[in-house]
Amino acid sequence: MVDYSRWKDIEISDDEDDTHPNIDTPSLFRWRHQARVERMQEQEKRKASLENTKKSLAQKLQETKGKLQRNDGNLDELKKAIEDMEREQERLRQEEEDLRKKEKMQPWNVDTISKPGFAKTVINKSAINKKSDELSDEQKELNLRDFIKKYEKQLKQYGMMQKYDDSKKYLQDNHQLVCEDTANYLVIWCIELEMQEKHELMAHVAHQCICMQYILDISKQLDVDPRACVASFFQRIQEAEAEYKKQFLNEIEAFKERIRKRAQEKLEKLLKEQEEEERQSRLGPGGLDPVEVFESLPEELQKCFEVRDIGMLQEAMAKLPPEEARLHLQRCVDSGLWVPDAKTAAAATSGSGAEGATTADQEPIYVEAKGTSETTKDAATEEEVKK
Repeated sequence: MVDYSRWKDIEISDDEDDTHPNIDTPSLFRWRHQARVERMQEQEKRKASLENTKKSLAQKLQETKGKLQRNDGNLDELKKAIEDMEREQERLRQEEEDLRKKEKMQPWNVDTISKPGFAKTVINKSAINKKSDELSDEQKELNLRDFIKKYEKQLKQYGMMQKYDDSKKYLQDNHQLVCEDTANYLVIWCIELEMQEKHELMAHVAHQCICMQYILDISKQLDVDPRACVASFFQRIQEAEAEYKKQFLNEIEAFKERIRKRAQEKLEKLLKEQEEEERQSRLGPGGLDPVEVFESLPEELQKCFEVRDIGMLQEAMAKLPPEEARLHLQRCVDSGLWVPDAKTAAAATSGSGAEGATTADQEPIYVEAKGTSETTKDAATEEEVKK
């Protein structure tokens, strides 16, 4: 026969249909429920306090027994202390038993009448989005841009988190972040931080990036949605053996080294592009770089351009062989270091040496190209930075 006696006494806040007309019935039910909840909370606090006292007393008893075995101290006092603590232990056990009986005699209510038997999460694989491997590179790039534009604030929040439990809860609350795009964004962010010389922040974001990558790797191995692997990863990394944690930390260090290398490559590329832009802006009418042409000139001709002395330049040109003088003059014209008028240019190309290039009646027009000496110094400085 089934025993239904357990169902006789059930405490329910709203089990009275009729109350006094002057009493607000909903408020009465709410107060009763609140009073019951407070009683249950007080009982739980008492149980927790009793448990802590038991643990503390057991530890003290073990320490005292150890001193007695080592003859450390007054033996009579140690024996008396042990007897007192054992009596106190017996009293606590009796108090715990009384509390358990009292709790068992209490009527059930809506908060204690049932407890969840088990919890189960089912992932609908058919609802999983199209795998990224099936997308083209252009589509992947567009998806990443849209993803960053939509969730950049949440991505930065995740990247700045420090505790595993916080990261776990945040990813479970923002399940849309558990994907390959998040890992890609964190990689890009790490490179930018390293280029800005924010090394400590880069190392922290790199840790979060590797956590996300581990989650994605687990999902690929199990062939499940990565959102289902968040809890298992964070539980494992916190309870992992020394070998697993060592492998995890080594992966982070290797990732940071790759980030440093990539950031250096990007900086060098940016410097080269900047130098090329400056070089293109300096090119003369003939397409030559005045800095390169100036550095290729003989030292005597370089000094002429630095002091801007035309007479001195003419004398230096006269000392050179005609073919060499004509070559240097043409390169200076093509780079913009030397800007003659039409008659002078014609004479320079048809004459032999510097004597045919200029006459007493027609002086060539000399123009220094955009601060040649200063530009030369800037180019040298940038070259040192690259090295």
